[in-house]
Formats: sequence, C-alpha cells, structure tokens
Amino acid sequence: MSRSVFISGAARGIGRSTALHLARRGWTVGVYDILDDFGWITTENLGPGTIHHGYLDVTDPESWTKALEDFTSHTGGRLDALVNNAGVLHGGPFVEGGSYEKDSALVDVNVKGVFNGARAAYPYLKATPDSTLLNLASASAIYGTPDLAVYSASKFAVRGLTEALNVEWEPEGIKVRALWPLFVKTNLLDDFSATSTKRLGVRLKADDVAKAAADMVERERGKIAKVHQPVGLPAKVLYGLSQVCPSWMVRFGNGILTTNRKLKI
Repeated sequence: MSRSVFISGAARGIGRSTALHLARRGWTVGVYDILDDFGWITTENLGPGTIHHGYLDVTDPESWTKALEDFTSHTGGRLDALVNNAGVLHGGPFVEGGSYEKDSALVDVNVKGVFNGARAAYPYLKATPDSTLLNLASASAIYGTPDLAVYSASKFAVRGLTEALNVEWEPEGIKVRALWPLFVKTNLLDDFSATSTKRLGVRLKADDVAKAAADMVERERGKIAKVHQPVGLPAKVLYGLSQVCPSWMVRFGNGILTTNRKLKI
C-alpha cells in the first residue's frame, strides 16, 4: 500500500502544491480545507498517486475527527504523515493594525488548529510505523517580529509544540518537524505590506515550500533530520545567525530588517 499524508488547508497555496508533489511521488494524499476549491484535482497531472478531498475546519476538534476518519477509510487506517499547513495572517502595528477579534481568529487557526491536528492525528500516527508530524512554522519564530506580533507569536507556539512533541513522541516512533519559510508569495500576502517584506522581499513561491515539505515527509526512514528546517537562503542565514549570536545582536538585526524605528543596543 502506498504511503499516505493528510494536509490541512490544502485547497490552495502551499498545501495544494505539497499535495501535488507527493501525489506525483506515488503517495495517497488527503487534501482538506474549509474552502470547497478542489476543481484542480481533476485537471492536474497527479502521477501515480491518488488525492481524496473533503471539508475541515481546523478550529473544530470534531471536524478534525470526521476528516481523519474519512481519509483513513481510504488508507486502511494508515497515516504516514500529517502536514499542519492551514494558517491565516494579519499584520500592521499591534494596536492600530489588529483587534481582539482579529487576534482571536488568528490564534484559533494558527495555534489551536495545529494543536487540534496533532491531538486528533496522534492515534493514527502512533499506529503507523515511522510516521511524521510536520508543522508549518515561520522565520518569524526566530525573534518576535514587529508589525507581525500576533502572527509571530502564533508561530512561536508552533515552534514550542514541535520541540516538545519531538521529544515526547520519539519513543512512539513519530518524527515531529517544522518548516520555517520567510515570506511566501501566496494569497495570504495579497493585501499585506510591511517594512520587513520591503527589505527582505518575497522570494519564495508556494512550490518552493511545498518541495521542502514533501522532502521532509518522504525523508529516508531512520535518517536523522533537523527538528527545524528553514526554507530559502535568507531564512537559513537568519536562523543560523540566531543560533550563534547573543540575544541583543539578534534583536538589533531583527529591528534593522523589520522596522524603521530607532533601536537602542
């Protein structure tokens, strides 16, 4: 039986591209989303793989339960990988650019949605030898990012969960990893502009992150991989520097790249 992967938020963008990469490599893929936008499944070349689709509201635990039951009914209960991809974004200064409602909606999807997915998928991952939980984090989890405060905080939560479960679930045979892209050209950035995007640019396409995601879940069994995998040269440089530089230097460099404010060293 082919390996199987469930991808949340997969109707568009990175999720859709990841699904296509893995289907073309022969995987059985589940693409689930709150959006009913799966017409591309019948028009794309899927190669030797198969794609099943359905509804998923990542903020609702019951929706996760039903979606995973539906997908695994096509795989004999097998789940080789879960890709926690669904996410939303809003930016701008914390006070002027946000609100209680916006903050709550972002945390519901980016934090609770990831936690819900990990919890709901655990029995299936545990029952499948050498399985993988892959969370979509962000380079904004390297250091808190001005004008992206709530989004950045949500990705720190994803980072924390990834690191904790990487240790906690290792004895269960479940690998837990995170991808750390910088800004990616998807619909999430259609109406977004900040100093950080102007200075760092939007260099990545959905397909760049999707290929990295597909490579991580398909990594040779037993091969040691980093818990956190930056995507793209700028993210790799920033992440690498954050591991060796003192915190004051990381703060100062982050400020130069992401804000026009004068910072004290």
